[in-house]
This record gives sequence, C-alpha cells and structure tokens, in this order.
Amino acid sequence: MLDRSSHDQILSWREHGTNMRARWLTADGHRPPCRVIVVGDDLSADKACRMAAEGTGLLWRGDYHNARQLLAAMRRRIDRFPRRRELAPAEEFRRQRQDRAKQSRLLGAVLVQLDPGFVLDLRRAPSIDRACQEVYRDLASEAVVSLQELAGVLGAHEWRRNGIMIPALGARIHPHYGVFAPTRTDYLDLVAEVPLPSARTAFDIGTGTGVLAAILLSRGIPRVVATDIEDRAVACARDNLDRLGYAERATVIRHDLFPAGRADLVVCNPPWVPGTPTSALDAGVFDRGNAMLTGFLRQLPDHLTSHGEGLLLLSDLPERLGLRDPDLLRRTATAAGLVIRGRCAAASAARSGSRPRDPLAAIRSCETISLWTFGCPAGGQEQLDRVDADP
Repeated sequence: MLDRSSHDQILSWREHGTNMRARWLTADGHRPPCRVIVVGDDLSADKACRMAAEGTGLLWRGDYHNARQLLAAMRRRIDRFPRRRELAPAEEFRRQRQDRAKQSRLLGAVLVQLDPGFVLDLRRAPSIDRACQEVYRDLASEAVVSLQELAGVLGAHEWRRNGIMIPALGARIHPHYGVFAPTRTDYLDLVAEVPLPSARTAFDIGTGTGVLAAILLSRGIPRVVATDIEDRAVACARDNLDRLGYAERATVIRHDLFPAGRADLVVCNPPWVPGTPTSALDAGVFDRGNAMLTGFLRQLPDHLTSHGEGLLLLSDLPERLGLRDPDLLRRTATAAGLVIRGRCAAASAARSGSRPRDPLAAIRSCETISLWTFGCPAGGQEQLDRVDADP
C-alpha cells in the first residue's frame, strides 16, 4: 500500500513475515502501484501481466537478467492486440498512443529495490551508481524504482557517455536523461545548409540538447542565447556547448520561449505533434494545443530586429494525420504581422523506419520536414517564389 501522509511517497509490503517500507523513486512522476508483493524467478509473464493490470507492483528478488527477460516477455504479450476496425488517421494515432501508455503502465509494475548509494542487490546486477547519480543525485535510504525506468536511466547513461555523432556539426552531442536526443538528421541538415542573414546575435528557442545552437555557432554566428523551460535541458545544453568550446559565445537560460531583447536570427524547433505530453521526454514530441508553435509565431515580431529572420522547423505529419489545421501556421503568422520569406523542405529521415504492420505506415512514409523563414514587413514582402516544392 501507499502511505500518502508522508511528504515522500512511501511503499510498504510484507516480506518474510515483516512489514517493509521504502521510498518510491521516480524521475518522471510515475505513479506508484496500489500494493506491492514480492516475486522471483518463478513468476510467469502471463501472471505478471494479470497482476500488473490489477495495479499490483511486483518487487523482484530474483536474478537481474531474468527480470529483464520477464519485461521482454511481458512486452510481447501486451503487443498482441487483436485486429480492430479501421479508424480515421487521427483516431488511429490516438489509439496507438493509448496502447503505448498501457504498455508502459504494465511494464512499470516490475520493481527493484535500491539500497543507499544506489546499490542493486540482485544476482548478476550491473553497477548502476554513476548512471543513477546523473538522474537522481543521491540516495541515503532504501528506495523502490520501476525496472523499466531504471533500464531507461542506464541506457541514457550510455548515450550521455558516448554521445551521438552529428554530421552537420562534425562533432558529438551528448544527450542527458529526459532530454530529446537528436537522432534524426533531416532537420539538422536543413539548418546547416540554409542561407543565414548577417547576424550578431541569435536566439535558439527550446534548445533541448543545444544542437541547433551549436550548429549556428559552428556557422559563424558570433553569439547565441539558448532557452528551454526544462532544467534538464538547460544543464544538457550547457554541457554540450561547453564540450564544443562555445562557452564564451553561448548563454543558456531557463526561460519559457524568448529571452529579453531582440536578435537578428531566431531559430525554433518546437515539438512537432499536437498532444498532451505524459513525461519529460514526451515534451520534446508533443505540443499541448500547439501552444509552443503559436506562442513562438505570435511573440516573434517582438524579438526580431527590423531586418532579422525567424527560422521554424516543423513536420507536416500532424497535417497528414488530421491532428493539426493545415492553415494554422500561415493564419497565426499573418495575425502576428509576420511575412513568409521562404521555405525549404526535405524528406523525413524517419520514412524508411515506418513499420509495415503499422496502419499509419503509408502516411508516415510521406512525412516532410520544412524549414520556414519569417520576417517582419519592414524587412521585406512575402516571397512565396522562394518556397520549394515538396520532395
């Protein structure tokens, strides 16, 4: 059961005739299970799925690798959804999100206990202290964490340690846990290749890992101010820009959208899909009510110099799925007093990764990424002749 009277959420369970208690540990705000029972290597995946569906947390006391295999077996069973009637693309997309949320909730029921100092006392368990310190900082008492979240923490540690090679940058970017990783090259290549105005200062709005700020700096922009509303992203961007030797030319601040002042160049790569994020990582994909997209366009004129340019990266997948009004961008830009100076587009790097069994595979395979260029009327009239055709 969950002790809700404590400031920290506390889980309790019976083990060997003794009442046990430990902190509930989560970096993403996942809700703890309603009750906890102790399980081990003899637990079947079918039984684990049934108990997880009832809200029971399964505190693992067996072999670590067997626990990982249990998760894999549960995932295979959860994925066996019966064939259902065809839905409109928007409804199918929402149904897929619901299915993934259900899978995450059920897999999150498998738990492990961590001792002080992030010690995982299971047979064949790896050393996890460095990875956990990056996310949870410290642990002075026993805690219980979802094995699925812990696996994500360990995977993120490897990404952070090894980094991701960015061809457009000629260097590696090191993502932190909970910060959207720049694994796609399509939008990065567009920013690396688009003609840039003569600019003394640029703003990078919603910087994430800082990859776009780094590309601007590598292209000779003297100074970049990058913002993000998430503390994790601010720390991640600072770390990456420092690694790349741009500390003296880059400033990263925690801020919602724009910093104070105006810039000659403003770049924004907002979450591409309208929807409600359910985790910090989701916030890099889903934009609740198109709030960041429309907020960027509405506020852009107040933060551009008279001949400055705003660059907006956006996927057309939401329009193809029926999740976003195709005229929203132009309508919002016009209402804000912006003019469209150009648009370049590229085929999505995700096209080849569409799963054939996915009912939305055909739509996903047509996705196009666009880099829109905006300016204020004083900086020139709308030039739609510069708009490239879809690839």
